[in-house]
Amino acid sequence: MVPLYRPFMPEVSEMETILKSGVLAYGNYTKQFEQRLKEYFETEYLIVTNSFNTAISVTLTTLGIKPGDSIIASPMACLASTQPYLSSGLNVCWADVDPFIGTLEPDSVRKQIKSETKAIIHNHFCGYPGYIDEINAIGKEASIPVIDDGIECFGSEYKGKKIGNCGTDVTVFSLTAVRFCNCIDGGVVIFKDKRLYEKSLLIRDCGIDRLRFRDELGEISPDCDISMIGYSATMSNVNGYIGLKQMDSIDDLLSKHRLQAEKWTRFFEGQSSFIPMYRENCKPNYWVYGLLVEDKVEAIKKFRGMGYYASGVHIRNDIYSAFGKQDVELLGVEKFNNSFVALPCGWWMP
Repeated sequence: MVPLYRPFMPEVSEMETILKSGVLAYGNYTKQFEQRLKEYFETEYLIVTNSFNTAISVTLTTLGIKPGDSIIASPMACLASTQPYLSSGLNVCWADVDPFIGTLEPDSVRKQIKSETKAIIHNHFCGYPGYIDEINAIGKEASIPVIDDGIECFGSEYKGKKIGNCGTDVTVFSLTAVRFCNCIDGGVVIFKDKRLYEKSLLIRDCGIDRLRFRDELGEISPDCDISMIGYSATMSNVNGYIGLKQMDSIDDLLSKHRLQAEKWTRFFEGQSSFIPMYRENCKPNYWVYGLLVEDKVEAIKKFRGMGYYASGVHIRNDIYSAFGKQDVELLGVEKFNNSFVALPCGWWMP
């Protein structure tokens, strides 16, 4: 059966040398990877981290969001996107989604904003960009930051620009094994504001200013104060090297995914019971190919019978008791959750 995901791994001929070099933590390859990503996203305000979870933690601390604060998010997301906010002590308040694309519905977001709301988390479901301009405008009106959750949308575009360079305050990406691009594990954070970017460099590294941390003997200097909360969130040289090699292939991989998506779109022409997800001015990375179907269970069985591992991928997170019961009607979430099916759409397709 054709799998829904398959981790891509390029040739890593220098891995043995790196493993025996003694430079395994944040090093030259990590810095080169970071630079390649800055060029790719056309920004200077980008950092990499050792996981998607720590990317979120660094982002929250940089923005000054603290335990007890509230954020607005979509329940139609990977649990790896929503759980970190809960484990950071935040109150996760759900907003509804557009039932045809699975991303935040702007009017619902606006209604959920309260005095204690400190951020809007805008998940781009399975690589399909959402209402970026509208959600960013709401954040600006309310004077709260918007965080684009790009866990699955590395390489996706909105109005001709890559997600990560669309004017959003902060964008986070996942670099885990089945994502674009794959470092086995890792995360990316992109800031719109230079000041926040510079602050995040310290927070990512235990609050340490490396230029002042050691004295002329190489000893830790007592004159270097640690004034903020930080994390051991730097990416290793090993993961950085894998990421650097991945970037050599990223455009080719995205091209293959999009070509496969064109094949699926032609296949479904004229089939009213299977509607390909589409939104004008958006160019998904086609991490998966999204369909809206009349009978989800039967559709999954049908495509698996054809040899393609179809799946709903995610389930609505508001069913989990960990997030607490919320008195909000989410009709869009219900409809989308009951109708979305993903098909394999990758470079590994026959």
